[in-house]
Amino acid sequence: MVSVVRLYVDHPLAEGHLVPLERDQAHYLVNVMRLSAGATVAVFNGADGEWSAELTDISKRAASLRVMAQTRPLRPPPDLWLLFAPIKKARTDFIVEKATELGAARILPVQTDHTNSERIRQDRLQTHAIEAAEQCGGTYVPEVEGLQKLSALLDRWPEERQLLFCDEALAEDDGSSGFAKTPGPCAILIGPEGGFSAAERTRLARLGTAIRLGPRILRADTAAVAALTLWQAAAGDWS
Repeated sequence: MVSVVRLYVDHPLAEGHLVPLERDQAHYLVNVMRLSAGATVAVFNGADGEWSAELTDISKRAASLRVMAQTRPLRPPPDLWLLFAPIKKARTDFIVEKATELGAARILPVQTDHTNSERIRQDRLQTHAIEAAEQCGGTYVPEVEGLQKLSALLDRWPEERQLLFCDEALAEDDGSSGFAKTPGPCAILIGPEGGFSAAERTRLARLGTAIRLGPRILRADTAAVAALTLWQAAAGDWS
């Protein structure tokens, strides 16, 4: 079975619509994937599900897709946010990619008292989320927000959203992870490489629930994957 190329497009999708491709997308389909006019491509926009589309109007630097039929409806992920303190560039990219694949609905980089990185490229991280959705067969792309201070986010924390923060201080405990099937929206917070400050830990304990990720202290990117996996298995759309 020949796999069909999947492509995210920032355009409404419906039968008969003509979707003009960005120059990089046209180059990818025509020059990298070697597709010719009439080839079928799977397209999605994060809102209208997945559609089959025919490659058409190919020129030297441009091409279009004619939308034919819906192949899958939109499947939104569970109402789960991932909050994390940015780390080194490649590992931050990894967190965004895996959060998309594992079904986070929203990705929020936060600056904590011990965060090493003071800036991110939001547009680049959003592109990584799009590419991850293309690769994993998703029909939804989570929004990657700009970097914001954790304290400011907690100031306006919605009461209805459960907050689970992964605390490396619990690694020596013998208890279970604490993940359980609970109704309603949820958020997972991964701390910085230096851990939460004492003030942050005190405030988080008032607002949320500390979660244990096993007997070993994990790197931040590993912790994000582990926490999302545990939550999905216990309360998400894997269960």
